[in-house]
Amino acid sequence: MPGFLLNVGSTVICAHGGQAKPTMPVPRVRVMGLPVTVQPPPYVVAGCANPPPPVNVGPCITGVWVLAALRVKAMGMPVLLQDSQAICAPTGTPLTVVLTQMRVKGM
Repeated sequence: MPGFLLNVGSTVICAHGGQAKPTMPVPRVRVMGLPVTVQPPPYVVAGCANPPPPVNVGPCITGVWVLAALRVKAMGMPVLLQDSQAICAPTGTPLTVVLTQMRVKGM
């Protein structure tokens, strides 16, 4: 499915409201003036409200992308799209793309 490309300015959150940010964006490819993000480098999550043990498994720490673009690559790695899917560790909950740029689509 086609979707808008993610860049470092895109808003991505975990299921508990924590902000997720890319660890290694690609500075050589920019969309709307900001570097795009790619798979496989993970996202780091800050501010997750999931309670720590023994109540629950603890807050989300990282998000690993399991689905990205099939046809569009940057530096040989698939770019992340608005409909890309990720799983947070250690909770197993998804990351959600809330806001992204609205000019460049990929597939």
